[in-house]
Parts: sequence; structure tokens; C-alpha cells
Amino acid sequence: MRPNIRRERIEKMVRERERVTVDALAELLGTSRETIRRDLTDLAERGRVRKFHGGATVAEPRLPEVDIEGPFQGRLLANAEAKRAIAKRAIQLFEPGDTLFVDTGTTTLHFAEELALASGLTVITNSAAIAALAARGASNTTFLIGGEYRAESTENLGPLAIEQISQFHAVHAVLAVGSVETVGILDYDLREADVARAMIAQSRSVTVLADGSKFGRGGLIKIAPLDAIQRVVTEAEPPEEIAYALKNAGVTVVMAS
Repeated sequence: MRPNIRRERIEKMVRERERVTVDALAELLGTSRETIRRDLTDLAERGRVRKFHGGATVAEPRLPEVDIEGPFQGRLLANAEAKRAIAKRAIQLFEPGDTLFVDTGTTTLHFAEELALASGLTVITNSAAIAALAARGASNTTFLIGGEYRAESTENLGPLAIEQISQFHAVHAVLAVGSVETVGILDYDLREADVARAMIAQSRSVTVLADGSKFGRGGLIKIAPLDAIQRVVTEAEPPEEIAYALKNAGVTVVMAS
């Protein structure tokens, strides 16, 4: 087996199982422990896994090619386990041939890690980091929306981004939001909300990725009412009032394990 193929399989196993030992990988792949250790060293140096003594676990996604420690990176690490579970469940909702808008957010960046292991998807995003990850998937086609560049979150915003989004039509929009309320989905950044609205307008189905902390959080800017979305993927049961509003709006709540 060629080293690049073996390392792709190792990375997939680590992401599926979240924690794998050298012994288990050597047995599963029919190779030596020393070869597995070299593979893990290579994957760890490229940020694909995180090594520990005797094995490897999932690496936290980081912004490619950007050496910035700021609020976005901090939010990326917050509730990381929940966001990873949501991402793993969300990717199961799509299949080869699907077209997806994906907006910028910490949960959608975790979702992009799953896109990197998927195949046959067309991804349209305003995030350079998400585009870089999605493009790693076999036979994936990736479009990066242009616009005014925000370095910290590697995203493109503004009128040019909105204009370019209007040139695409996708089956799905996959969105990260600041808050899920009884009145709809909300955000804290006006220009990011504009991008989300534009993606909703150009798609047939809207999937919101929201960990439990987003329910009733009190967002500032309304993106859309609840009846504009089809499903919410979360790891936590919504509060009773919000669960009732979601049900009345016809929104499916998809639970991640």
C-alpha cells in the first residue's frame, strides 16, 4: 500500500474512532508499528491528527496558513466536542452529487473537516479555510466566494461576496448561527448575517448547525424566521419554548450523539 493511501486511511480511522492506538492501526492495516509511528508523525506535523504516546486522536481544526490567535480561534475551541459531534452527524445528511453553500463559523469549520473526508460534493463558501478543507475530499468541487477579506476568520464579506453568491444555486445551505430563538435564527455580525441571508435565498433547503449553547443565547441581528429553515443539527435538546417554536415552524431537530 502506498504511504499516501495508508495515511489517508489512518486519518479516516482516527476521525471515525476519535482515538486509536498504534497497535490497533498496525493490525488493521497489516503493517509494522514502526511504519504506523512514522505515518502518525507525518500526519501530526501536517495538523491532521494529534499524537499521544502509543496512538493518535483527533486534531482540533485550525485556520490554514493563518498564524492568528484571536476571538475566532478561541470560539473554535469552545464546545469543540459538541461541534465535532454535530459535524459528524451533519455530514451524514448529504450524499455525492449534492451542492452546498457553507458559511463561515466555528461549527461549519468543524463540518469542513468532515467535508475533507467526503466525496462528490460541490461546496460554495466564503471561507478560505473551509474551501481548503473541502477541496481535500475526493472528487469534491469547491468554489471560494470573493469579497473583502477578514483575516482572523479567513472569510470574504461585503457587496462583492453577496453578488457572487447570487450567481449560484445550491440544493442546500449549511449555516452556523449566533443564536436560535423562537423568532428565528440570529447572528452578531451584520455582514456575516448578510452572507447567510444570500445563501438562504439561493438554496432549496437550509440546515443550521447549532450546539446547545446557541439556544436562547440572544442574538443581535435576525437572519431568517424559523420557517425558512428545514433542520437544526444539535447535540442538546432545545429548551421547551424553542422546541415548541421549531416544531410549529416545521423544523426537524436532528440529534448528534
